[in-house]
Amino acid sequence: MQLSGLKYGATLLDLVGFPHPEFLTGSATNAEIRRLIDAHGRIVVKPVFHEAAGKKGKAGLVRIVDSVHDALAAKRDLFFATHRVGNRTVRANGVTFEAFIESDAEIYFAINESTRDRKPAFTISPFGGTEVEDLAVENLRTVWIDPFMGLKSFDVTNALRELGCPSEYVSPLVQHLPSMWDLYEDYGLTTIELNPIRLHRDADSGQLVPFACDVKAAFDQDNPARKRTGLSDSIFRLDESQFEDEINRLRTYRGQSDAIEMNPNGTILPFMFGGGAATAATETLGERAIFSSDFGGNPPYEKMYDITRIALRHHLAAANVLLVIGGKANNTDIYVTFRGLFDALRDHCAERGTPNIYVVVGRGGPNLVRGMSYARDVLDALGMPYSMFGHDTSMIQVLEYALRIDEWWGNERQPAVQLPETAATV
Repeated sequence: MQLSGLKYGATLLDLVGFPHPEFLTGSATNAEIRRLIDAHGRIVVKPVFHEAAGKKGKAGLVRIVDSVHDALAAKRDLFFATHRVGNRTVRANGVTFEAFIESDAEIYFAINESTRDRKPAFTISPFGGTEVEDLAVENLRTVWIDPFMGLKSFDVTNALRELGCPSEYVSPLVQHLPSMWDLYEDYGLTTIELNPIRLHRDADSGQLVPFACDVKAAFDQDNPARKRTGLSDSIFRLDESQFEDEINRLRTYRGQSDAIEMNPNGTILPFMFGGGAATAATETLGERAIFSSDFGGNPPYEKMYDITRIALRHHLAAANVLLVIGGKANNTDIYVTFRGLFDALRDHCAERGTPNIYVVVGRGGPNLVRGMSYARDVLDALGMPYSMFGHDTSMIQVLEYALRIDEWWGNERQPAVQLPETAATV
């Protein structure tokens, strides 16, 4: 579940009192638009996407105007604009008219889970804005957050000072940014990004005030805390593919089942278990991953079987690698999930033939050896090649191994692939 922009993002900011520009939705009257222009001089017209769509400015989808005529022209152009997000094309459904915030500085700030430390972390830069992707690493700071302590003012202060942020910017940012942890922790978010934050000097007090001019957020579908936001589920991901629709219907079962189709033309079919695995795999595999998912939460056999059958029916034929990846589970029965997954693979092959595909497994948790033994027996019976790694092998190592297998398998050449030294192969 993802969103971007102020139309819905402002609701999140208001929950913790973080300032944002005044804005109108696409249904605003000419008189309301004129009033906004008169109050602020210029306004920004942006399309509304029902998911986290970045780089709108670079794509020419952000217009700054100073008249009602130009604002309406921008509305006509952008209301149903299309935008390429990774391997997906998304379509806007509406626009916002936002007050233009005069500022000499643009700040980037985000909280998400670090794939390296497996902890929540914040990333900040006083050199942010639309060009943040091009920043040198020395102009960014990523600092992990102790979940028992939360994000403290001194964490933000230290990071900004290390980056050489002008001292007059530090105080207003320190006053407001810690509230983003409250939003992240209390409302079921997995990611919150503000980019840019523009620092505007108040005409009356002379003080600098940070305004979040764009918001991206992602939620844990299965965390009930997200309902506290008051946002309707209907605003999230309106354009589901047939594959996503079939998978997401399985929420009626115990366990998690969300799947987001990343690249239907990808070559790695990944079954991800746990939020850490989903984050690490999505980031490491990039465009080669066909979909991103989290099938953790100890799903029953029937659910895992149904999920796998759907994924194989839609995407197995195009894949080089079938990847099963997760950390060391606490409460997920590996034998049950593996039996559901590999029974589905066996039955799919019985109906459609055994595919030319390599299987890579990286997993840990209860009944691991029993689960891997079951998977081995099925794969041996099908005559399919495989490698399996236990909890003593780094998840990142397994993902990198899968990438190398994918490259080799796609090129149909003898592999120059060595198993990671720490691999526990069954």
